[in-house]
Amino acid sequence: MEEGMEGKFWSMFKRIFRKDDASSIEAIILAARDEGEIRKEEASIVLKVLRLGRKQVHEIMIPRTDIVCAEIEDRIEDVAELIIAHGHTRIPIYKDNKDNIVGIVHAKDLLQFVLHPTSSPQNRLEEILREPLFIPETKNVMEMLQEFQSRKNHLAVALDEYGGTSGMLTFEDVLEEIVGDIEDEYDAPRPDDIQIQEDGGYLISGRTELTELRENLVVALDSDQVDTIGGYLSQLAGRVPRKGDVFDIQGFRFRIKDADQKKVRWIDVHPLETEAGPEA
Repeated sequence: MEEGMEGKFWSMFKRIFRKDDASSIEAIILAARDEGEIRKEEASIVLKVLRLGRKQVHEIMIPRTDIVCAEIEDRIEDVAELIIAHGHTRIPIYKDNKDNIVGIVHAKDLLQFVLHPTSSPQNRLEEILREPLFIPETKNVMEMLQEFQSRKNHLAVALDEYGGTSGMLTFEDVLEEIVGDIEDEYDAPRPDDIQIQEDGGYLISGRTELTELRENLVVALDSDQVDTIGGYLSQLAGRVPRKGDVFDIQGFRFRIKDADQKKVRWIDVHPLETEAGPEA
């Protein structure tokens, strides 16, 4: 982004995406999309940004059980191996348990000690800890995005009402709410979103676009609120569906195969007559 443009970008967001304006702006965007004045992809991104203001951190954060972190007494070499194994650039450091996060370690801060072990006689993490950013799990996601930008910080530790660690949120987590999954060189190769199974059914990724589903399965699902089948099923359920949840839609049975607290990952899809089996 050109120099000076980033500041203008954030000023615009703060000005036009106020909570009081969101509904009217959303209606304008939908109308412009339907009339062909803006492309569907462009409208989708703007609508997702608008809807960040309706979400709280706990809805999109990495839950406590999935946080990759290290103990303050761990050796720097072990922490470096942990970061490399998981492909992270920074991880939280705790003392005694995850409710007591004492700092954040950045991969580049570890580099000097990994390359020159003798430069740190004690080899202790305290020497390179950065101050953690603590936020309430009920914080508005749009406000969190702006805070990440203003603080130049890419990781926050979410706390519950009792002050315990409930999860972790990264800048990438928020961006993925707008543009979808962001993959890097550490991610495993992404399988096809729609896979034909031997029994004639389909295995479908939760991030499959509704338009792609329509083209491949002839299932015409439309929504002004979401773009993916995972989002569509979440909208129907009023929550993120759980493994085993079933939805019968337009002659197909959608059965959740894999999901976490944040999103639907994989769905088994079969024609209803196949699911029912042959009549006796």
